[in-house]
Amino acid sequence: MLSSCQDTGTPSASGATGPATQPNAGPGVEPPVTTGDAALQRLLEGNARFVANRNEAIDEGVERRVAVSKGQQPFATVIGCVDSRVPIELVFDRGLGDLVVVRSAGEALDQSVTGSLEFGVAELHTPLLMVLGHQRCGAIDATIKAMDSHRTGAHAGQIGYLVDTLSPAVRQVAGKPGDRLDNAVQANVGHVLAELRKSPVLGPMEKSGKVKLVGAYYELDTGKVVVI
Repeated sequence: MLSSCQDTGTPSASGATGPATQPNAGPGVEPPVTTGDAALQRLLEGNARFVANRNEAIDEGVERRVAVSKGQQPFATVIGCVDSRVPIELVFDRGLGDLVVVRSAGEALDQSVTGSLEFGVAELHTPLLMVLGHQRCGAIDATIKAMDSHRTGAHAGQIGYLVDTLSPAVRQVAGKPGDRLDNAVQANVGHVLAELRKSPVLGPMEKSGKVKLVGAYYELDTGKVVVI
């Protein structure tokens, strides 16, 4: 599973790593986001631009690249699928230094993925953590087919791990009305959120109001992100 490597900012005199200095990108720079609700609003506003095909040049170009090379202050951490049709920064019309993005097939969690999400929230101080599932997820679909054919664990490499990790969501929606794959995708978002809340880092931070955890669903057909 894949996770992005993030710059930890500038070490303090004690050796501990603190939040990076807000990059100064010049006139017109957006104000810092300090709450989960504000971060979510900024993401959804960007997605609305993406859907309407009126993307803006936000935090792009050489000037922004130079600014964030000195430090970063992303405003949201997002875990999404590896699906090539769901590029997180493009979906939310964001640029350099805006998001901590972690991707794994079907948003499957392991130590590396969970640790990367904890890092985004605890070390880079993002006030929002979003779990983003998507329409017609191939990883969930492959899990359904493996379970139906009783071939779980029969895959080479680590694909069997993915099937095992994603299978609880498939079992959860068994026999429910509606599209089975779509139901499983949304159930998986809830399952991932539940697992993240068990984290000794993320759970207490959510309870204390330092981070907002939210699930969302990306529609391939429309480009729209819906909070679920």
